[in-house]
Amino acid sequence: MTAVDNAAAAKTSVRSSGEEQHDFVSFTVAGQLFGIPVLKVQDVLGPQRITRIPLAPREVAGSLNLRGRIVTAIDLRLRLGLDRRDKGQTSMSIVVEHHGELYSLIVDSVGEVLSLDAASYERNPPTLDPRWRDFSDGIYRLNGSLLVVLDVSQLLQFAKSEAA
Repeated sequence: MTAVDNAAAAKTSVRSSGEEQHDFVSFTVAGQLFGIPVLKVQDVLGPQRITRIPLAPREVAGSLNLRGRIVTAIDLRLRLGLDRRDKGQTSMSIVVEHHGELYSLIVDSVGEVLSLDAASYERNPPTLDPRWRDFSDGIYRLNGSLLVVLDVSQLLQFAKSEAA
């Protein structure tokens, strides 16, 4: 079952106890756990052949062909202000749609779909990396880790300003 299948089946739900649930596709970038709302995810891909785009912003890794559609590939490490991936380190892609265009978010690894209680959602703590605050919708504290929820619209905002 792919993330798209999971996305179709996993919507915000309400438990019998009345607790609202939110579903996120989880992934890691440089050891940090992140999440994107599952309904924003179009597809999850393994390593892809990416064609470089001359003069593109540094976060734009290039473009790839996904079933006949051209998809802009964004390196989340660079977008989040982190170091480049080591040569030979594998990556995966999470495909999202934003304003009618497809974007491939290049991440280190993709985890599972997490259903989290809305009541455990928290606003960004003041200790969250300032480079991430603009892209984060909030956090969930999980057993021993922190899930940073990314706002896809904010994350891809640079593409709009570059096109202008």
